Amino acid sequence: MILYINTVEHNQIIIELRDGDRVLAHRKIKAPRQQAEKLLPSIDKLLKTKKIKLQQLTKIIVANYGGSFTSLRIGVITANALAYALCIPVEAETKTKGQKKFADYSIVEPIYDREANIGKPKKLKL
Repeated sequence: MILYINTVEHNQIIIELRDGDRVLAHRKIKAPRQQAEKLLPSIDKLLKTKKIKLQQLTKIIVANYGGSFTSLRIGVITANALAYALCIPVEAETKTKGQKKFADYSIVEPIYDREANIGKPKKLKL
């Protein structure tokens, strides 16, 4: 069983349960700047709806490119943490970049399509 996570857009979460190429469940959750609060409860609800336990997951795939800095990081960090805790592989949706393998586990790195503007002072017009 594969869990797919996409938090690229700042106002929504997309999660899916897949069995190979077959999508068993698909949810799009409105989460305007609330991915951190809604992602894990949404995954839990989806799994319970399908009567699947976390331990039945065999892989996690996560969208790791584009979107806002914070929303992208939320999905990637959650996918990495769940995969590590469950001892299952995590895979980047892009598959060409952002994948790092270590001896016992792998991680996905977010790939930003622009520089983050967090903490940068705004230019004042005088």
